[in-house]
Amino acid sequence: DNLRPGHVIIDQDINPYVDQWEAEGIFPAHKVFKLLGNAGFLGVNKPVEYGGLGLDFSYSIAVSEELGNIRCGGIPMAIGVQTDMATPALARFGSTELKKEFLLPSIMGDKVACLGVSEVGAGSDVATIKTNAVREGDEYVVNGGKMWTTNGTQADWMCLLANTSDSPSHKNKSLICLPMNSPGVHIARKIDNMGMRSSDTAEVFFDDVRMPCKNLIGQEGMGFTYQMLQFQEERLWACSNILTMMDNIIQETIQYTRQRKIFKMPVLYHQSVHFRLAELETEIELLRSLLHRSTALYIKCNDVTKLASMAKLKAGRLSREVGDSCLQYWGGMGFTSNVLVSRFYRDARLLSIGGGADEVMLSIICKYMDTLPKK
Repeated sequence: DNLRPGHVIIDQDINPYVDQWEAEGIFPAHKVFKLLGNAGFLGVNKPVEYGGLGLDFSYSIAVSEELGNIRCGGIPMAIGVQTDMATPALARFGSTELKKEFLLPSIMGDKVACLGVSEVGAGSDVATIKTNAVREGDEYVVNGGKMWTTNGTQADWMCLLANTSDSPSHKNKSLICLPMNSPGVHIARKIDNMGMRSSDTAEVFFDDVRMPCKNLIGQEGMGFTYQMLQFQEERLWACSNILTMMDNIIQETIQYTRQRKIFKMPVLYHQSVHFRLAELETEIELLRSLLHRSTALYIKCNDVTKLASMAKLKAGRLSREVGDSCLQYWGGMGFTSNVLVSRFYRDARLLSIGGGADEVMLSIICKYMDTLPKK
């Protein structure tokens, strides 16, 4: 059972249930993650001593591409949080004890992770978060709240970004492993999102939650820096995942428009349709080249912040174009909720918002181009 290929797990254990999980607004994360963990897909680029495969990040990108064959955006996103958003900093900077307690079971699929960064008043502007972790003896006392927490209602632990001092906003934050069953952790509500319906997204509050100081990842005050490093992997991962989805949307649109006739010939044979699909396919291939180039540089320890931000920006914008154009060619069928193209249209809209909005990607690119106004 351990050696089942990814496409078999997707075809047999995930896709047949996607419609049901989308309707229910949640999927059984522990069950799905255990299947993926058994097959080795939750830690391909994580250390072997904690259950990972010890491969480089390009293999994580390959897994992300394969997960794009899941017929919704919510489940791949939830898996991506586990593999490339909540765990990279822990794997790189966490203590042995912390990695045994949180990383190993997350790679095995026994524990579900979530990431606590965004808040009601602080999304893309990470520096302005208000959640505090105040040191008292050998404990932190955590107060505040997190918003739009993917996997939030099912997670066993959170990789929490909190303020641990009164230093400047880029130097006062720390990442802490926080078990979600700790006294004082309250799941306020499951958020009703426009898309990503099968992913449970929660608002979480912390009321005097006590955490041992040993749950700190790496050094105190380095949380913002660690989180920015985690974001690079997250952005490349999201880009690779959506590329496969866009490939599939184009292919299904070709199949549908080839058999659907209008004015006595297939929709596909109208030049405006097949030319537009050719344009979109060209853009997809250009984005794929940028992703692969960025990944190749990243695994050789280069700073790919600029390229990763460009890839994330383009992925968000292109997926909106693909969704909109293809939905148009499905006509009335495209406006129904039981076809993949309409689900993609809703789900893909998040990519220009989550993980740093388009405008933040543009600001980062401008920073590297040295074109931002001087303060």
